[in-house]
Amino acid sequence: MNSPLSKHRVVIVGGGAGGLELATRLRDMRVLRGVANITLVDMHRTHVWKPKLHEIASGSMDMGAHEVDYLAQAHWHRFRFQLGELTGIDRERREVHVAAYLDDEGRLVTPARAFGYDTLVVAIGSLSNDFGTPGVREHALRLESKADAQRFHQRMVNACIRAHAQTTPLRPEQLHVAIIGAGATGVELAAELHRTTREVVAYGLDRVDAEKDIQVSVIDAADRVLPALPPRMSAATEALLRKLGVDVHTSAKVAEVLPEGVRLADGRTLPAELVVWAAGVKAADFMKDIAGLETNRSNQLAVLPTLQTTRDADIFAIGDCAACDWPEANGGKGGLVPPRAQAAHQQASHVAAQIRRRLAGKALKPYRYRDFGSLVSLGEYSTVGNMMGGLIGGSLMIEGAFARLMYMSLYKMHELALHGVVKVSLDTLARLITRRTEPHVKLH
Repeated sequence: MNSPLSKHRVVIVGGGAGGLELATRLRDMRVLRGVANITLVDMHRTHVWKPKLHEIASGSMDMGAHEVDYLAQAHWHRFRFQLGELTGIDRERREVHVAAYLDDEGRLVTPARAFGYDTLVVAIGSLSNDFGTPGVREHALRLESKADAQRFHQRMVNACIRAHAQTTPLRPEQLHVAIIGAGATGVELAAELHRTTREVVAYGLDRVDAEKDIQVSVIDAADRVLPALPPRMSAATEALLRKLGVDVHTSAKVAEVLPEGVRLADGRTLPAELVVWAAGVKAADFMKDIAGLETNRSNQLAVLPTLQTTRDADIFAIGDCAACDWPEANGGKGGLVPPRAQAAHQQASHVAAQIRRRLAGKALKPYRYRDFGSLVSLGEYSTVGNMMGGLIGGSLMIEGAFARLMYMSLYKMHELALHGVVKVSLDTLARLITRRTEPHVKLH
């Protein structure tokens, strides 16, 4: 441990929902001021709440109004921000190593560096898992970051403009979008695209027939959409998707992603100009057995009930990159805490309190995941969800306006954790005003 005159060094790697909330909470704790130095490390300059990526991809949300600048957040809440991607952990010297950061033109911004820690929190999130499916890396788009979402949106708008400008008939794959994975991300993107593509076309692209030319398909190997959620939610969601004209292909395993579509295991080929891979999650490949720490098949760090890693009490893991046991899962059969924003939010609050106890020399308390249910937004058409499943021992299904309000409140909770009541209230009011003077879909 540090000498009595030095400060305890807390390093948090990953500025997602869990990591950024944790850094903000720790520095806002009065008892830690003057006692601990908090450093947040991330490979990006700004933060966007990951459940919002499908809205950026579809164009229904302007990212500029919602992204958080890490340097500004660090300045306002008195922690340090360091730019760089995690490359390794030296447990013996208690250092994290980050790669050099280069700008878009390949010029060096920051060199490769190492940061010492007394307590390390790994919160680097997750990536999509392609399960080795041929063609995914070459031909499919992913929604892992804001850059991925922006890339998809730009290609979608360009596809509409291209179809409007050409004089030849549309090719079979043109204006067709295939979304592989019918989890929350896949079905939310499909519903949003149904609306936003039609709004894009309405801005003067009159040679494109939105009803006939634009087609969105959702594909999943499971026998229903939203396979991780209750069957009633799946049925309601699939009924709405089909009503919107979305093609739903369940029990359909993808054999290969092609340059102009998707080939299924049964031999069928679905033509598509844009293919999105949204099936499965895992931690980054470099996390596998990093620094001798225990990891599972999905490269997640194995943690104790205290959220400390099983082989090093000085290292915690939270969010999607942590394999945290959930004894109540699957009707008491057990499982892992699901990779959801609500879990990262809860774990950030828990670890903040545990670091405070650790510095006070007190025993740490175990974390217990509280399942408040799941919500899936289908854009302006509906929101479906099951609320408080872990609290009442069952599942209370909700739909419509109330479910939409609850869905919006989840994001507001995240904003409140980062900014406080005053700033969130003013920003919300400003967005309501500017929304009346801007296009309801991003056009570039």
